[in-house]
Amino acid sequence: MIIEDIIDLDAHPITDPSFRAACLSTLDDTGVLVLEGFLRPAALAAVLSESRAGQDQAYFCTQTHSVYLTPHDPTFPDDHPANRKVVSSKGCICDDLVAADSPLRTLYDDQTFRAFVSGVTGQPELHPYADPLSSINIHYANRGQELGWHFDNSSFAITLLIQKPDAGSRFEYIKGLRDAEAGDMNYDGVRALLDGAVEPKVLSMDPGTLVLFRGRNSIHRVSPNESDTTRMLAVLAYNTEAGVELSESARLTFYGRLN
Repeated sequence: MIIEDIIDLDAHPITDPSFRAACLSTLDDTGVLVLEGFLRPAALAAVLSESRAGQDQAYFCTQTHSVYLTPHDPTFPDDHPANRKVVSSKGCICDDLVAADSPLRTLYDDQTFRAFVSGVTGQPELHPYADPLSSINIHYANRGQELGWHFDNSSFAITLLIQKPDAGSRFEYIKGLRDAEAGDMNYDGVRALLDGAVEPKVLSMDPGTLVLFRGRNSIHRVSPNESDTTRMLAVLAYNTEAGVELSESARLTFYGRLN
């Protein structure tokens, strides 16, 4: 497939400066950009077929972690927001299992798409991961599996929904709940969320939707899958510098291997 067969460029003219400007404004205002119907139906069908075929190769794991993705802090009690644990459980296949002719790889490598992402995020350069596993991932969530509340370490994330479950798996978030750059972790705000005193926003999306999300300061989660239909999601990850690898400990944790 060529890029015109993958992206609906009529609905999403990613080379148009005015379209890019509108996307940038939306992302800056809301912290999230949702482009429905981004993938053409044939491209989505190809990615879905590929994802289903590769599911038996996925590495599944369950982890407990703080919402800040930081180690236990002994200066705080166990029930402090910095130390309270949530659960994440999912499966993942890595970049090296994504076929060379996959629409996902064509999209990831396409310079017009990369220029669009660069322009919308304000990052002058975007590079693939230097390790063989981390640039393109496909995530799976079966019944009961979820992604616990957390803040991202990266400034933005790009996802494509491939298959939507029949119930559950809601993407929930609160924009700007902390200011990591200023060192403001907003423990009181996080405590209120974890105690159920705050209602998050829910982001609805259908298969084929591209989402660009600023998750460094916006807390978010994916609620448990409440159906027997697996949630499938592609993650396209770039770095702002060349030669960056995901750490060995992170690769072992998320992928179960180093290469």
